[in-house]
Amino acid sequence: MQNLDFSIVLDGAYLRLLLKGAAMTLLLFVASLLCAFVLALVLTSLRALPSRVLSTLVEGYVNYHRNVPTLVQLFVWYFGVPQLLPAWLGAWVNAHDSELVFAWIALSLNAAAYLSEDLRSGLRAVSRHQADSARALGMTALQVLGNVLLPQALRKVVPSLVNQSLTLFKTTSLAMAIGVAEVTYASRQIENETYRTFETIAIASAFYLIVSFAIMLVGAAYDRRQRLSTVR
Repeated sequence: MQNLDFSIVLDGAYLRLLLKGAAMTLLLFVASLLCAFVLALVLTSLRALPSRVLSTLVEGYVNYHRNVPTLVQLFVWYFGVPQLLPAWLGAWVNAHDSELVFAWIALSLNAAAYLSEDLRSGLRAVSRHQADSARALGMTALQVLGNVLLPQALRKVVPSLVNQSLTLFKTTSLAMAIGVAEVTYASRQIENETYRTFETIAIASAFYLIVSFAIMLVGAAYDRRQRLSTVR
């Protein structure tokens, strides 16, 4: 039986590889979360407007991203989309390490679909009388959404948003399938070179656990702060 030895994978070039992978994971997570949140606000607003066409388009977008596996969506963007581009643009994309960009796009679009559904649930929980009162004061539909409904909806769905953030963070590991050198990719590379399977997987698992707990703590602190401000 092989003795455990974490020093092998936590020294020199292997440690640097893990740190770079962890940084890549965090970069992909934060960039995707910010983009997804902004897009989710747009999707929720469009679906709340009195337009059947916009509502149908957004519903189709959400259904696609919620029912097609995330890995397939990554493959669509990385392998499929470049083939639809003009030859010169496709060649340029393929020559400039596009893995991270396509992973960012795919994960952002995917997470936005889930976040928009959470925000939509929050909107439903807000009393319709508030919207009617705002309209009576002369606000437009967009002003009612942005100034009255969405701020309250956000406060009501903080736990759901935290859960979706956790899911997105863990989903970044799928980016290794298209060659993004995030922490799972780095750990697999180290395992292939050192044959220290348990050590490398344990380190990657510890990283995901630490960051996941950090996300939960930040979410809990924000939720508690919002509840206290509401009581006051």
